[in-house]
Amino acid sequence: MTKTPKTPQTPKATTPATAGRTAKATRTAKETAPIAKARTNTKAKAKAKATAAAPLLSARALNRATLDRQLLLRRSGLTAYAAVEHLVGLQAQNVKPPYHALAARLEGFEPEELSRLMADRAVVRIVTLRSTIHTHTADDCLALRPLVQPARERELGYFREGLVGVDLDRLAAISRELVEAEPRTMAQLREALLAEWPDADPQALSIAARCRLPLVQVTPRGLWGRSGRVALTTAEHWLGRTAEPPSQPDATVLRYLGAFGPASVKDMQTWAGLTRLREAFERLRPELVTFRDENGVELFDLPDAPRPDPGTPAPPRLLPEFDNLLLSHADRSRVVPPELKGRSWQGNQAYRTFLVDGFLAGVWKFDDDVLTLEPFGTLGTAQREELVQEAERTLTVLYGGSSPHGGTSYDIRFGTVVNQPSRARGSRAHG
Repeated sequence: MTKTPKTPQTPKATTPATAGRTAKATRTAKETAPIAKARTNTKAKAKAKATAAAPLLSARALNRATLDRQLLLRRSGLTAYAAVEHLVGLQAQNVKPPYHALAARLEGFEPEELSRLMADRAVVRIVTLRSTIHTHTADDCLALRPLVQPARERELGYFREGLVGVDLDRLAAISRELVEAEPRTMAQLREALLAEWPDADPQALSIAARCRLPLVQVTPRGLWGRSGRVALTTAEHWLGRTAEPPSQPDATVLRYLGAFGPASVKDMQTWAGLTRLREAFERLRPELVTFRDENGVELFDLPDAPRPDPGTPAPPRLLPEFDNLLLSHADRSRVVPPELKGRSWQGNQAYRTFLVDGFLAGVWKFDDDVLTLEPFGTLGTAQREELVQEAERTLTVLYGGSSPHGGTSYDIRFGTVVNQPSRARGSRAHG
């Protein structure tokens, strides 16, 4: 039986009726744009109205809430491991800051406790938040490093000109093989990678390895009272387990609020060095409570988190350089008075700081067995005495009350009062 070939279908001509429907559809799309925009504006107005109606938290109220969660309103009985976990890591650009940070926060802390955790690989030093080195628990190292990978890719973008012709996947594979065979310094890693890509920028090659791989600093680097060069291997190799796949940041949002809240979306983005976290906060909104600060910014918080009375006394505390208390909010006025903004930094160098009544009040240094306190303004007699007592305690915790250089005495002195040099001099010695 012969089949009759099918006649090819001719595209339908556009009739006045179909043209009208097309035009109508086009008009409908154009007409719906203003409607969608109006709905967005309505939502924004509703959100602004809700924020305006939210309870107000003053700078002092925010200060006391943050100090409480940072374990700075009163010393905590947490272990060093639990504190590092609660605080979601400690800034560790240098070796000593994590030890100083815990000395200011924990009752009964001994430096050797954190040092043992590092030697046992329960905590590690790795670049995470804000592209800076942090001391994290092993679990947080494996979970947070993938979360902040977008920030590492942004950082890598600044070095693209020096990486022309470099296969970044191959670079990561070669680098992994090198550092897992033996911990390498950045200089050693650069040298090995230059053999593969001699025309590339040496610094860019090592930065690319750090951005593409979760590289930890191996001990003895980071141990208390020990010295060691910065040698790197992968977190997976050092810890003997693989990193977690990237996940939604929701759980980290909750932990951030538990350690730094109440806080805005921009605050957390500043802390993490990430962008586009609004969606996570919106997903969590039903589980959270909201407030507003004195500038009308919406703040999120955990319902049961501590928010002490603003009049709660706050004892003086000596903090290390780069302490996360001072670096983890877009608006730092909850800890840094507006008139002191930028006073704890000089260029890229951060000073060790101290708090009086919960707020930044000066800087301190410890050189040649002398701890010098340099207030930004005039302190009252009681404030000076309490600050000296806190300095004594800090030295006792860290050095057993003796000189870290082997001597049997140390001095605590007040140096130049930066804002009022004519009233600068004053000292108190201990031996």
